[in-house]
Amino acid sequence: MKKRRYTTLATIGLGVTLLLAACTGTNSTGTSTPGTNTNATKPPEKSTEGGGALVIAAPVEPDTLDPHKSTWLDNTNSQLYDSILSRDLQGKLAPHLAESWQVSDDGKVWTLVLRKDVTFQSGAPLTAESVKASIERFATISPSKDLAGPIDKIEATDPHTVKVYFKEPFAPFANMLVGSFLSPFDPERLKEKGDQFGEAPLATGPFMNPEIKRGASLTYVKNPNYKWALPFAENQGAPHIDKLVFRFLKDDDTRILEFKKGTVHILQEVPSTYVQELQAIPGTKIETNMEQGMKYLGFNNQKEIFKDVRIKQAIAMAVDREPIVQYALSGFAKPIYGPLPPTIPGYSEKIENMAKEMYGYNVEKAKQLLAEAGYTDSNNDGIADKGGKPLSFELLLSDDPALQRVAQILQSQLKEIGVDIRIAVHDIATVKDRSTKGNHELFLLYFGLNDPDILYLLMQTDNSKRVHYSNPKVDELLAKGRTTMNEEDRMKVYEEAEEILVKDPPWVPLYVSESVTATRNIEGYKLNPFTGDIPFADIRIMK
Repeated sequence: MKKRRYTTLATIGLGVTLLLAACTGTNSTGTSTPGTNTNATKPPEKSTEGGGALVIAAPVEPDTLDPHKSTWLDNTNSQLYDSILSRDLQGKLAPHLAESWQVSDDGKVWTLVLRKDVTFQSGAPLTAESVKASIERFATISPSKDLAGPIDKIEATDPHTVKVYFKEPFAPFANMLVGSFLSPFDPERLKEKGDQFGEAPLATGPFMNPEIKRGASLTYVKNPNYKWALPFAENQGAPHIDKLVFRFLKDDDTRILEFKKGTVHILQEVPSTYVQELQAIPGTKIETNMEQGMKYLGFNNQKEIFKDVRIKQAIAMAVDREPIVQYALSGFAKPIYGPLPPTIPGYSEKIENMAKEMYGYNVEKAKQLLAEAGYTDSNNDGIADKGGKPLSFELLLSDDPALQRVAQILQSQLKEIGVDIRIAVHDIATVKDRSTKGNHELFLLYFGLNDPDILYLLMQTDNSKRVHYSNPKVDELLAKGRTTMNEEDRMKVYEEAEEILVKDPPWVPLYVSESVTATRNIEGYKLNPFTGDIPFADIRIMK
């Protein structure tokens, strides 16, 4: 649903950057960031009384500022907008633009009652009609429109009340209301700009009037009339800073250099290898958050060899996650064995313990399973074979340095049980394209979404575009999870589905990354681990 604060159908496991994302949200999330730039700049303005320009170094540039056309949303392209609902710092659903909400007994009607004091950045009042129009537009034109669910119709029953009708109950809609996908747009600006809305958007958020310099930066100015901040923000009024600047610096060395020079206040997605060095800089704080998703070793389950569950189970048992976390990730990750990490609702400690017991590191048991499947090292070359055919797979992954380190460790570990791994590094677009087409054997990817519906988007037969998994009972349970409105009952449904996914594994869960952010000479920084939101309006620049 990577941040990846929200991930979209283009990113989840499927990209899985979804609704990050991005990652990624969740009990925890890393913050996602769009970009690429090069030129150094003079040190940013500072102030102890408020004001100044807050500068963030972000590695990825957003594709557009129009949430209905974007393939991902994160803190770079969501500053213009406000969500309809939010989550507090304990993960509980909370009001935002809607002061209250209600779901009908049959789960098919969501009633949203809007605050009456909210205005667009143009000064026009927020109305139910504008919310209605924005949701309808998302459900019509967005590449991620399926995330909105089976909407039947939307009504503005009075100036401040919106009713959303569904063809069937759809529990994940709460997650959609928390993100910027359904944020209301200024209707006059939308009418004026149409498809070009993303070039000069107007909404209700804390920052406005974006100045876009492609390949270099994105600058916002504060909304001076803002007074309806996120519920967990300390500053409920206009931002303390005057400007918010995202500089898109893709190259790690350039990003680190700019931070050291003092031209950047916030450095997102710090490579774990630089953390100790940055900690030594005066005025620097290191912030860490678990990402709202996980990295995994995926099988192409439509391949004949992976239809033998013993092969998949043997590979899972050959993986020792501790060296991966310590050496490939410098300790900034948590090993995971089950289908969902603790950063996504639906995580079950019972399932995690069961998966850990089944797939804890066990080379001898893995070799035994391979032998039962007919694979032994018949010619003493160190590689198991069957009928003269060696057990050899191509491992597809992106050009991410951390993933490449992970791949090298996996290659060494799997060789211990007689599995030959050929590492194939490509750009992420190629990895996605090949895995979607089924032109792969093994791959390393990631997913994220702050709702267990991620499993439907990844594992349901018609949606399983990466691991190409199909299990009728899993399909039935994941569909039931979407229509079960009682939270406790819903989590039990997912737990049952997860148990099947452990016994018949479509992948090998590896770890949840710890997103590292370095801040310098600022106060008031915090991140909501359940949504990935950073209330930049809280931040003050220090001298």
